[in-house]
Amino acid sequence: MSASVLILGARSDIARACAHTYAREGYHVRLAARDPDSLEAEATDIALRYNVQATVHGFDALETENFAGFVDGLPELPDVVLSAVGYMGEQEESQSDPQAAAEVIRSNFEGPALILGLLAERFESRGHGVIIGISSVAGDRGRASNYVYGAAKAGFTAFLSGLRNRFSRSDLQVITVKPGFVATRMTEGMDLNPRLTAQPEAVAQAIWRAQARRRNVIYVKPVWGLVMAIICHLPEFAFKRTRL
Repeated sequence: MSASVLILGARSDIARACAHTYAREGYHVRLAARDPDSLEAEATDIALRYNVQATVHGFDALETENFAGFVDGLPELPDVVLSAVGYMGEQEESQSDPQAAAEVIRSNFEGPALILGLLAERFESRGHGVIIGISSVAGDRGRASNYVYGAAKAGFTAFLSGLRNRFSRSDLQVITVKPGFVATRMTEGMDLNPRLTAQPEAVAQAIWRAQARRRNVIYVKPVWGLVMAIICHLPEFAFKRTRL
């Protein structure tokens, strides 16, 4: 039987690129999002193009009480789960409106962490599985321009690190992905440095290679590792003077 991949937050450009990458490798694809009907055409295209199963499923990362039922309703327990769930929000709104901040924090940390934690329990019982979480370089150090979003991603990064440490002596694999800037619909119109910006397809390929090579943490563009190392090692007195 072919392996399957569950992609959470499947409407994003990165998620769609990942769906095609895994289908090309023979994986059955389960696309999950809040509006599953919007993914029907994508699923049909994937199924016909790669001769695999492609199904759509309703999933809302904020409805944590429904997670167990969602997993039980899948065609099978997937071999790989990839969380592409995320919501950046607006920093100015988040810092002045607690409800707006809560939505950012829950979308980027609470929801993704809890669903991956639930699937990790199922994977452990079965004896194998791959857990992939798309986090962000924004979580490496809090910056004034996006510290609510960054704090949520920092929490998600720490959660994935904890899972990886917990399962280090098992056949479960946990991968943290930090894409940096990506040319997607979310960043359309932004003035992004091309040297720091990846295409969704490049992110998908980097994720596939990370799984094949059993990597732990990846920066999709390696230059981000250097950039964030410099930012993280700035003394606090100097960091406070930056405008990042």
